This record gives sequence, C-alpha cells and structure tokens, in this order.
Amino acid sequence: MDIVTHAVMGAALAAGVASLRNTGEESALAVRRRAAAIGAAAGLLPDADALIQSGGDALLVLDYHRHFTHALAFVPFGALLAAALLWPLLRRRMSFATLYLCSLAGYLPHPLLDACTSYGTHLWLPFSERREAWNLIAVVDPVFTLLLAVPLFLFLRRPDSKAVRWGLLLGLAYFGIGFMQQQRAETAAVALATSRGHQATKLSAKPSMANLVLWRSLYVHEGRVHADAFHLGFWTRHYPGNSAALLDAAAARKIAAGDAKRLRDIERFRVFSDGFIVPDRIRPGFVGDARYAMLPTAIAPIWGLEWRGPGAATEFVSRHDFSPAMRHDFWVMLLGRDISHLR
Repeated sequence: MDIVTHAVMGAALAAGVASLRNTGEESALAVRRRAAAIGAAAGLLPDADALIQSGGDALLVLDYHRHFTHALAFVPFGALLAAALLWPLLRRRMSFATLYLCSLAGYLPHPLLDACTSYGTHLWLPFSERREAWNLIAVVDPVFTLLLAVPLFLFLRRPDSKAVRWGLLLGLAYFGIGFMQQQRAETAAVALATSRGHQATKLSAKPSMANLVLWRSLYVHEGRVHADAFHLGFWTRHYPGNSAALLDAAAARKIAAGDAKRLRDIERFRVFSDGFIVPDRIRPGFVGDARYAMLPTAIAPIWGLEWRGPGAATEFVSRHDFSPAMRHDFWVMLLGRDISHLR
C-alpha cells in the first residue's frame, strides 16, 4: 500500500488500542493523538527496507523490499525497534510498555495490508520464502484510505467518538468487496480463456489503479501471456487486450550475450515477476514485468531491467507514461462504456 494508507491504518489501530487502555489520568484526546502519532510512525517503519540498495546491484532493492521487515515473525521485533526509536521523545509521557503496545498496533497491519495487494510480501519468513499477493486492493486506493482517515479524524477531535471502530469495520468490509470482485474477475477470465480454446496454465486477476470496478486479468497459454480487462459493475463487460511471448530460456541467453551476471539478473527478475517477464520488441535490451501496465489491457510493463550496450551494467528502470489518449481509454473502461468508444 502507499505510505499514507499505512500511516493512517497504523494511527487508527494504535489510537483505538490506547483508547481502550486509557485509565483516565489524561484526557481521552491527548491519549488518542499521542497513540495515533506513534502508530503512524511504526506503520511506516517496515518500508525502511527500501533503503537496502547497492550501486553495483540494481536488483538488491527488489530482493529485500517487502522482505524480512514485512514478515509476521519480525513484527514483535519491528515494534520493539519503533518503540526504542521513539522512547527518548516520549519516556516522560508514557511507560515503555504502553509505547510498545502502540508501536505493535501500528506495525502489525503494514505487512498484512501489503499482502492484500499484488506485489508480493514475504509474510512467512524465515519459515517459507513464499510471497503472498492476495490481489484484493490496488496499491493506491483513495476510497479505502478515506474510509479509515475520516473516522480517524473524528475520533481524534471528539472525546466521545467511537468513529475509529466504524472506520476499521468499513475497511474490513471493503476488503470483503475486493474478494468478491476478485472471484468475479477470475471466473470471467477462466471463461474467456476457455472460449478462446486456451489452457490457462497460470492466471491472476488484480484491480486496476485506485478502484475495485475495473480489473486486469493475465493468463498464460503456450508461452504467451494474455491481458484483458473486465468492468465489474452490475454486469460484467469485457475489454480485450494484448498478448506477448514470455521470455524463455533461449531468449534470455540471447539477451545476456554470454554475460553470466546479466543472465543471473534476468533469472532473479523472473522470480520477482512470478514468471511474467517479457522482452520489449520496440526497445531492445529491455525486459519487463508484465503483471503491471498503466492500462489494464496492455502488455507494456511499467518497470523492468535494461542494458544499454555490450558489457553495460544492469539498470532497473521505471516507465510510468500516461498520455492523454491512455487516460481517455482508462476512463472509458472504468465507466463501463461500450468498447467502440476506445481509441
């Protein structure tokens, strides 16, 4: 999830926990606001793993993002670290036990929220390398954030407010809607593949940017990945998309051109991309993660690896171009309009 949502969720949960434990020695609002600040800070701490980078290894940040700091087994230690960092500022205002409890409440939801998106989160380290990507919500979803933020705002302004409880319940309900929409998208994608005479050996469905209405499906058939979009309103509307050949071992060796390190980087990126790795025919020397594109019908990776010539180092590059024409097409699909309106 985006950092704003992580901070809001951490603040809401910590403020709610602190409110339940308040002994009345301080005003309810003072306790809640302090706990909310602690929870917001602790809720952001897991993403400190993005600082694990190396100038000589472009993929190191991918290897460790959403890694051990996001493991459920690490949560008690992450909360302890957050509490230790905040203790010098708050030791005269609260006990360390209370500070730790607020930090734990703020830190815990972070890995779970990330697992609800599509990127992949190492929840089970050190017991398993499996990455969880439940595909229930987009990485940025302002509706979900507002469902948490508005009740939190009321909770921090009115001492008799119970709004944060409703905010957390609405957030859970939103995930429930996401689950139902995902099941609809997967069912539609399977039916579509069958109608085409395809055997989908790998299939995923995820929400597009900032909504639970327009979904992107990907499935693999005979070495090609097929992208389609589905508008899931009161009825389902299908928007056919593009397809591309996955990067096989022979193509990877050709791109590596005998460079063993480059070939290792490609295979590391294949694992990161869950096998959805494609070459770019227009941009030689670029391989991308087909799971993500600015349009749900496109095979146009928003990030990937690139080499700018023989012997060049591996670069991790992002491509987030969103032209007016692409915005138009996205809105057409988001509103569920007829496909004839697409450019």
